[in-house]
Amino acid sequence: MTATVAVARADLEARRRRVADKRVSAADAVRLIEDGHHVAIGGANYARTPMALLFELLRQGRRGLTLSRPLSCYEVELFLGTGMATTIVSSWVGIGHGWGLARILRHYVENGLATFEEWSHLALGLRYKAGAIGVPFLPTVTMLGSDLARHRDGTEITCPFTGQKLFAVPSLNPDAALVHVHRADRSGNAQIDGYQLMDADIARAARRVVVSAEEIVTTDEIRRSARGTVIPHFAVDAVVEAPYGAYPHECFGRYEADADHFAAYMTAVKAGGVDAVSEYVDAHVSSHPDFASFLESVGARRLRELENQARELTS
Repeated sequence: MTATVAVARADLEARRRRVADKRVSAADAVRLIEDGHHVAIGGANYARTPMALLFELLRQGRRGLTLSRPLSCYEVELFLGTGMATTIVSSWVGIGHGWGLARILRHYVENGLATFEEWSHLALGLRYKAGAIGVPFLPTVTMLGSDLARHRDGTEITCPFTGQKLFAVPSLNPDAALVHVHRADRSGNAQIDGYQLMDADIARAARRVVVSAEEIVTTDEIRRSARGTVIPHFAVDAVVEAPYGAYPHECFGRYEADADHFAAYMTAVKAGGVDAVSEYVDAHVSSHPDFASFLESVGARRLRELENQARELTS
């Protein structure tokens, strides 16, 4: 269960994240995550998903996890299918147009095997932001008049200045956050190209933060483009160098998402149902000692093709 904002804030204030070399392996980094933790996942849908970290978490195994993400992709189904996650908090789950509904999520929720806690996209973002700035809630008009407002933990309030009816969404302070970025220095100062999504708030709200980066650069290089530093070093506990760390998802300007990989997953799920998830994890996660080995199985040629696609889109 996530901590209240007061407990989380006290914990964060008591910790001293000094300027230090925080580089570790993915295996060591995800040991910060324990059974029963609420883990926030950076990025959205198939944009900058921290797959290198998630694969390592799947490899190590945990139980009773809650996973939250603004827009979730098939990664949450892998945790459901392996019995590691029991609750998904999101505004939407699925790969995207062309692949249909999230079949594994539906199986687990409709059969009472897991809980899907649905919030509007804005409401979930405001929950992270409230946790990031240390207040117990933030007011909004989103979700008012919908079934979502009646089934979530928020509550209707009256604005003390205008009398307007508002919806108060509670703060969210995850136990841990996993975020993938374009570059970071050894202390954890992290930069993101393109859309930043909700990652800055997620990192500031979480009690433990692991950043994976396409490349580790010098602090001088970070300083030369300081405005691009979305996550500061004092919000980070561990840094993992992970080239192609979002694959088969995309990293803006670096490589596109691998649609063929997604299609193969969905084809397998349609044919094999829940069993296809464990088969996927066995083939792509458990059979490899680390994420680099998984990438070797994908092949340098395929990765270069995805890089070329990204360059065409941003040139």
